[in-house]
Amino acid sequence: MKPFAFTTLLALFPASAWAGTPTFKALPDALPVEHVYSGGWEHFVGGGVAVFDCNGDMRPDVAAAGGTEPARLFVNETEGETIRFSEGNLPDMRETTGLYPLDIDGDEHLDLVVLRVGPNLLLKGDGACGFTDNSAAWGFDGGDAWSTAFSATWEEGRDLPTLAIGNYVDRNNPKGPFGTCDTNALYRAEDDRYAPPAPIAPGWCALSMLISDWQRSGTPELRISNDRHYYVRGGYEEMWRLDPLAPRTEADGWAKVSLWGMGIASADITGDGLPEVMLTSMGDQLLQFNLGDSWSNAPYDVGAAAQRPYQGDDGRPSTGWHAEFGDVDNDGRLDLFIAKGNVDQMPSNAMKDPNNLLMQTPDGRFEEAGGPAGIADDARSRGAALADFDRDGRLDMVVSARRAPLRIWRNETDAGNWLAVEPHMAAPNSRAVGAWVEVRTTSGTQAREITVGGGHAGGQAGPIHFGLGGAETADMRVIWPDGSADAWQHVKANRVLRPRQK
Repeated sequence: MKPFAFTTLLALFPASAWAGTPTFKALPDALPVEHVYSGGWEHFVGGGVAVFDCNGDMRPDVAAAGGTEPARLFVNETEGETIRFSEGNLPDMRETTGLYPLDIDGDEHLDLVVLRVGPNLLLKGDGACGFTDNSAAWGFDGGDAWSTAFSATWEEGRDLPTLAIGNYVDRNNPKGPFGTCDTNALYRAEDDRYAPPAPIAPGWCALSMLISDWQRSGTPELRISNDRHYYVRGGYEEMWRLDPLAPRTEADGWAKVSLWGMGIASADITGDGLPEVMLTSMGDQLLQFNLGDSWSNAPYDVGAAAQRPYQGDDGRPSTGWHAEFGDVDNDGRLDLFIAKGNVDQMPSNAMKDPNNLLMQTPDGRFEEAGGPAGIADDARSRGAALADFDRDGRLDMVVSARRAPLRIWRNETDAGNWLAVEPHMAAPNSRAVGAWVEVRTTSGTQAREITVGGGHAGGQAGPIHFGLGGAETADMRVIWPDGSADAWQHVKANRVLRPRQK
């Protein structure tokens, strides 16, 4: 095992010449209608959003789960600095918990995986923000579970992506809800249709999943974060090999960790090329450093625990949901957003629980900036995304909440330079899921993997955003899913690049 040295790992990126104070502006009129994630106890969790370009105009659109209300699509019609959306059309879907975008059939149009309390759906996109239920045509049996987690990857020789779906409590079990976690499912394609799913069992009430090449060995594995509120005892965070499908165990170095797992975020924040992982929970949020053959919990003084509200007089523990890394001030260091909110009326945890914006400092620690930045909303937040809605090179924000309106914030930070990279390749994996994008400046090399999954009940498909600080140029390359690497390209800052595999 590599020795763990906090100061060594986190000093790889020197202080940038650029360090803007994060500033966001709430936009109450950005959406044409009020959208609320509603419902009873089966919608205490979920409430995810999907961010993706559904019509090819290079402006990210938003689809939001509705719980017992309809899921909605919001089409981005932003011009200049005025972020605004119109309401698009989705099939009439109720009981939705989450949505994830990906190009299922390799036709270059993004589709949607819809998680529900009830049968899950695969919606085929037409490239013009139109969607139809294509589950039957793809042979997809959506089941009838309470689905709350998702991830996907492409495996060699298969025409459709491999799908992992995580299920929460078995709501039909009369002995429930405690101790009645449902099993999860892995869907693999046979030619152009899905075979019946293989069980991932036992299940421990999954609330987030992410398939990643964690060790950069060319072998992606499935990480599952589970909610111990319902598995009560015996459960833990999981890592599964995909082929053959088998869990990692303590015998091969997988340390058992149990927490109220709500969401997963992953990115390399140390500069060694390996992705770290952030696991949201009730109380302490858990950041783990990737040591290659093992994981190390971040020391408390890293500042990522975010265990209690940072403002107000409610000193009870926080409840974390969606987490996402993104460089909101473009200084070359990834920051961390965490959506916060009480499950419903849980007296053990804070009722007014503002969202976190943790800014990474030059020494690799994180400092809270949510209050001064203007995003300290204390609604019961759930899903979220950081995305550049107005194409000005700064990451804006959308946040979903339970029984409160979906909200948009515009990033008005005096930020540094940036680069956005969106690789494409031939079908079936048109969006290059599993590729790594590396961007190099005099400050170091940033590495980001293209994944589908993680977060809390929602994710993104689109350009990967890199902050460059004061650098006006950078070197960029793509390492494609088959392991082949492009030559380094010298590129100018402040633009979107769409490299295609040759």
